[in-house]
Amino acid sequence: MKTVREALQWGTERLRTASTTPRLDAEVLLADVMGVSRAGLIARLHATLTREAFKAFQGRIARREQGEPVAYILGRKAFYGRDFLVDARVLIPRPETELLVERALARLAKMPTPRIADIGTGSGCIAVTLAAERPDATVIAIDVSEGALAVARANAERHGVAGRVTFRRGSLLEPLDTPVHLIAANLPYVGTNEMDVLAPSVATYEPHVALFAGPDGLALIRELLAQVSPTLLLPGGAVLLEIGYAQGEVVAQMARQRWPQAQVVVHRDLAGLDRVVEITNIPSSTQGE
Repeated sequence: MKTVREALQWGTERLRTASTTPRLDAEVLLADVMGVSRAGLIARLHATLTREAFKAFQGRIARREQGEPVAYILGRKAFYGRDFLVDARVLIPRPETELLVERALARLAKMPTPRIADIGTGSGCIAVTLAAERPDATVIAIDVSEGALAVARANAERHGVAGRVTFRRGSLLEPLDTPVHLIAANLPYVGTNEMDVLAPSVATYEPHVALFAGPDGLALIRELLAQVSPTLLLPGGAVLLEIGYAQGEVVAQMARQRWPQAQVVVHRDLAGLDRVVEITNIPSSTQGE
């Protein structure tokens, strides 16, 4: 039988060519098998694993060796201080998306009982987080995928906000039949011409419908901006869009072209990359309508 230390050494060696963080992955996967935190795992380095525990660990390591993301193996991913259920039906929440949540909360800080639409909700990490952070808010979460909506519903139940989040299946703003204070969208923004530069674990395991949007990655963002109208956005409302690292200026220009008087700001993430476009002061009569 192996000790925890020996199992970690074995797992780390197995993952050296499959992961850029082999030791971390091995620790996270073994901690999950043992039902302890990583700190708890380190405190048990000299403990002996049961035969069943080591077999379960071997299975997780084998999946990671094939490139499967750790989050899918665990079935969960941390986002904004909460654990979200994830599987192959949804994109894995990214830390960069927390910037969109931060900007949304800042926009809504002085607004009582806000109404929010989360477009392309996926796992529901944005919708559920906003509902949890603002107990007076109501949220409409929209996605084209029934599988994604099932995951999002489970996360709403998990975090106690199911009574304030309504889930609707459909494309972009089409299912939205009531005006809101905020439209938030983390839509697919990877170009199909960028498929070859994606990490293999992303391209192979994560749902393509949640990743790709035309050759330049902007097809759905263009369509969403065209659908935003005064009938769907309350006075003082805003649109927040997560974007790719090189898309800030082009998306900002799209928004300015549609609403010349609007205020358009590109926010950068902690790595200094374009990440969120914030559109405010959208006029009550929209150009071209």
